[in-house]
Amino acid sequence: MTATLLDGSGIASRIESTLRAEIATLRTMVGRPPRLVVVLVGDLAASASYVKAKVAAAARVGVDAEVIRMPATVETPDLVALVRSIAAEERGPADGILVQLPLPAHVDTTAVLDAVPPDRDVDGFHPENAGLLAQGRPRFVPCTAAGVQRMLLDAGVETAGRHAVIVGRSDLVGKPLALLLAAKGTGGDATVTLCHSRSADLASITRQADILVAAVGRPRLITAGMVKPGAVVVDVGISRTNGKLVGDVDFDAVAPIAARISPVPGGVGPLTVAMLLSNTVLAAELRLGRR
Repeated sequence: MTATLLDGSGIASRIESTLRAEIATLRTMVGRPPRLVVVLVGDLAASASYVKAKVAAAARVGVDAEVIRMPATVETPDLVALVRSIAAEERGPADGILVQLPLPAHVDTTAVLDAVPPDRDVDGFHPENAGLLAQGRPRFVPCTAAGVQRMLLDAGVETAGRHAVIVGRSDLVGKPLALLLAAKGTGGDATVTLCHSRSADLASITRQADILVAAVGRPRLITAGMVKPGAVVVDVGISRTNGKLVGDVDFDAVAPIAARISPVPGGVGPLTVAMLLSNTVLAAELRLGRR
């Protein structure tokens, strides 16, 4: 058995094509494109690279993206004030507001993220948006979790009645993805097990998975002996090891066992960006009464 690749780059390209048409129509109606404002704190190379990719993707589809850079020494009250000034549109329209994570250790990340109004929260981190997702009526879903579900849907992977095991319980991926896969309806109705650092005998759990999602940021954590033959394996992790980007899954060892597998890079990453753009367009449409 050789796994079929889950091509995140190809799916993201199709999403962008759809968004371009949607944005062109919206721009004709309201006289401006959707606008995304990104706050980038410090000079972490990885964060700068992620923001660069988001801005480039925004340009491709016609979203107006602005990056506001702040020094790593910035204090929490100043960042909160900045986010509130963006929300007040002191710098022009802001349909979506994104604070690039991680923030420096001395900054109260929760306070900064909570300052983003829930109707501009295109990362889906605000408690209101998390609550709506938990109730099964999502507005803005965290982008990576939404991207994983979209990847499964695009590939025609059946989730209803299947056992999905998610390794990682973060607010960014694990928790929201568990809610999405367990929800009633298309792309859901799965039986979900959420694993974490305190889960005993992880391998015995992952071997039960029809759909296995690895999202912990530990290079090659998932080995061949942890995967059920014929499983669908989605690798969310990304790390740099010996100058090479690798995921949470030992790709070369697992690919011959799995039915489908996402690569790193080129898997979930491009979809995360595409779903951010989709959320930004949704935010603009909701604010302008077009959705």
